Amino acid sequence: PPPPPELVISVVGEVTRPGLVAVPPGSRVADAVRAASGTTGPEVDITALNLARRLTDGEQLYVAVPVPPGADTGQAASPPGSGAAAKTDLNTATEEQLDALPGVGEVTAKRIVQWRTEHGRFGSVDELQDVDGIGAAKLAKLRDLVQV
Repeated sequence: PPPPPELVISVVGEVTRPGLVAVPPGSRVADAVRAASGTTGPEVDITALNLARRLTDGEQLYVAVPVPPGADTGQAASPPGSGAAAKTDLNTATEEQLDALPGVGEVTAKRIVQWRTEHGRFGSVDELQDVDGIGAAKLAKLRDLVQV
């Protein structure tokens, strides 16, 4: 399906205009914070935000406030008590979600989705090596970040 004409993001917390903002596909967290007119002041600590992360439609950003327990941010969350980020599912992830993985980038994300379109579901993480541009070294970096 074609990408949505815009992403709608809920921005809450220490921003000048909390609420819904619309940003173009491919936008990053920094773009959503800017769309909410920035933080409420220079003293607001946003170091916990990855300002370079690509956004996905329907997610919620918590700016300089704790994420309430059980909140649905629209982002992959850590399993309770694990201390580790949830893994990206190779069979359902969008190009944007794949692009957010370290070392993947836009071109490789497109290749992963293309492989999935041509071959069906990934049966194992090791099948990533069948994608052009993913060798043993890149697979080693991704192995603990993805699942099927």
